[in-house]
Amino acid sequence: MIRVILPAHLRTLAQISGEVTLEVHGRATQRALLDALEATYPMLRGTIRDQVTQDRRPFLRFFACQQDLSHEPPDTPLPKAVATGAEPLVVLGALAGG
Repeated sequence: MIRVILPAHLRTLAQISGEVTLEVHGRATQRALLDALEATYPMLRGTIRDQVTQDRRPFLRFFACQQDLSHEPPDTPLPKAVATGAEPLVVLGALAGG
C-alpha cells in the first residue's frame, strides 16, 4: 500500500481526512499512483493533473524521501520507501504571499 498526503483543499473535495492509502498494481510510478488515486476518488480527476495531457497541474508539487519528484517523468519508479509504504508521497499546493 502506498501512502499519499493531499493538501487540505483536495482532502475536502474528496471528503477524506488524513492520509490516503492506495494499492497500485504493477510498477509503482507517479502515473500508476495517480491512476489509482483518481479511480478511488473520481472527484479528484483533473485536479492534480490535466485530464487530456496528463501533465501535473502547475501549482502542485510531489515530494517524497526529502526529494522533489515534481519534474520526474510520470513512468519513473517511485522511491522504494514510498512503494513499500514506509514513506508517504506528499502532494503539496503552492504557497504564495506578498
